[in-house]
Amino acid sequence: MLLVLFGTTALTACQSDPMPTDVAVAWAGDGKTAVQVSWKDSNAPNRITIEGVLSSSPSWVKYIPAGDPNTFDIPTSAFPPDGNYRVAVATGTSQGGVTSKLARSEVFDTDGPVGPAGASATPIGRGVLMKWTVPAAPQDFTPNDPLDVKGPKTQRYVPMVGRPGEMMRPIGPGTTSTRQLIKSIKPPYLFQLSAQNEWSTRLGGEVLGLTSSVNGAVPALAQYSVQVHVRGRVVLQETVCPAENPCVQRRATPAGVPVVVLTQVTPGARWTPAARGSTTAGGHYDIPMVNGPSRPYKITVPGYSRAGVLTAPSTDRPVYTKSVVRVATAGFVGGPAKRRGDNVLVYTTVTPAMNTTVVLQAWNRQTRRWVNLKAVAMRKGQASLLFKASQAGSFSYRFVIPGAMMFGRPMGGTITPPLPLYVR
Repeated sequence: MLLVLFGTTALTACQSDPMPTDVAVAWAGDGKTAVQVSWKDSNAPNRITIEGVLSSSPSWVKYIPAGDPNTFDIPTSAFPPDGNYRVAVATGTSQGGVTSKLARSEVFDTDGPVGPAGASATPIGRGVLMKWTVPAAPQDFTPNDPLDVKGPKTQRYVPMVGRPGEMMRPIGPGTTSTRQLIKSIKPPYLFQLSAQNEWSTRLGGEVLGLTSSVNGAVPALAQYSVQVHVRGRVVLQETVCPAENPCVQRRATPAGVPVVVLTQVTPGARWTPAARGSTTAGGHYDIPMVNGPSRPYKITVPGYSRAGVLTAPSTDRPVYTKSVVRVATAGFVGGPAKRRGDNVLVYTTVTPAMNTTVVLQAWNRQTRRWVNLKAVAMRKGQASLLFKASQAGSFSYRFVIPGAMMFGRPMGGTITPPLPLYVR
């Protein structure tokens, strides 16, 4: 009991001075770079501290000599962001300690800006229109506190751009708008927003301006109306800006990059899409395409934009694919087994359905070469010849189909596989 009474007496003696009154906080000037705390007392020395309310208290303290004005401007950097705080004033010195009870201001928050959730870019001429969205502000747990900034637009967005070899830097003043027109900019770059309010800064709303390069393999020779595959790879160059370091450029090979196969239908015509696809992991693509007449093809990555990305277009060099007439069917009506004296109808159909003259050939065993038997008219891709099986034996025939012109370009001719005929 004696120990308790002694402790209580000592505590009362240490806090025997009158407590300051009317502690208040307000912004110091229009720049909102400092919080001015004021109080009333009887010309005593004072100690000022910052107390966290459900937040950790920062290790900041200031002693005011007796006789100095009862105000002090605390820099906003002394307050941790995104917390609830109040300023406490007591009578005391750095040598003698606190000699009064603490007088406290109202509670206020130091909530930072609401960062942009995402940004997108739309090319306009030589420039780009950047747009971004901002989510709703979180609930204010200290409504109408003395440091609340009034008005619907209490934060600004500073547009920043980083290019390879350069530091990320502002390219314009802060704005309360959610869009920014950059009149002249070319990839590669990194666009970023610095959202700022009176308490802190938060980065967000990034757009990567990418350059692209594409290579592709298109077959030099392909049969008409047969599916072929156009394969290749797309490589993007993106900009990365480490904190307090120059930006660097690095290679990226993402999936989902659109790829378009272009062609010229006729010589000198404009390039039009023939097939479309997109990259898979590693930047690779494999686009199936039904081959048409002989044409040039080139692979392109079109300029496109999506949330957070703007990609510059690129095109591979054109490659010419020569088409070859395709044999669709060939053989003998009723099958290859016949009797001597039967009528034999040999036929073939090809694509495209062209009109020309084909040649039926037979294999000569004595000379060991193919010899021409008959020129046969082909109409709409079909040709046939009726003849009599005059002698028994095994024979082999084939049709020779010449090349043709289609849409102003030559197509290669072809030959049917050997057609065996058995006569007994």
